[in-house]
Amino acid sequence: MATEPAWLAAARAKLGTREAPGAANSPTIMGWAKRLGTKVLGMVYNADSVPWCGLFVATCMQEAGITPAPIAVRAKAWATWGRPLKVGELAPGAVLVFERPGGGHVGFYDGERSDAYRVLGGNQGDAVTLTWIEKSRCVARRWPVGRTLTGKPVQLASNGEPVSRNEA
Repeated sequence: MATEPAWLAAARAKLGTREAPGAANSPTIMGWAKRLGTKVLGMVYNADSVPWCGLFVATCMQEAGITPAPIAVRAKAWATWGRPLKVGELAPGAVLVFERPGGGHVGFYDGERSDAYRVLGGNQGDAVTLTWIEKSRCVARRWPVGRTLTGKPVQLASNGEPVSRNEA
């Protein structure tokens, strides 16, 4: 496998990070918000119960030295960030933006099967996970400006894993 982009390696290192149960907040997720700050996030982020998929993507990008999307906490803000990719240009680490009930979702492309993309993302079942999301829900595929596109689409076996219906 080709060396994956630094931001995807940063994302993989966070697999398993979870929200704190109940009214508590994850110190890890709150630490990401504090490091990014309100200027990057576009809001005061004060609870991990607030959707944090954009916060996760912004954290991974910033750790790789890449400027996140304006108002990075909003998933759909990533739909105009970077440069667009065609479906056939996808490579591990591409930023995928999805429609979902009540808003959007953003995460990283990790592979695909005929009906869905495997997404490495935050706030998927209240954790950083690998989740299958229907291709039909994808509204944007992006790559950081100034970074060479490395890799190509990755076909994965289905294994009967379910497709996510709502990442909130």
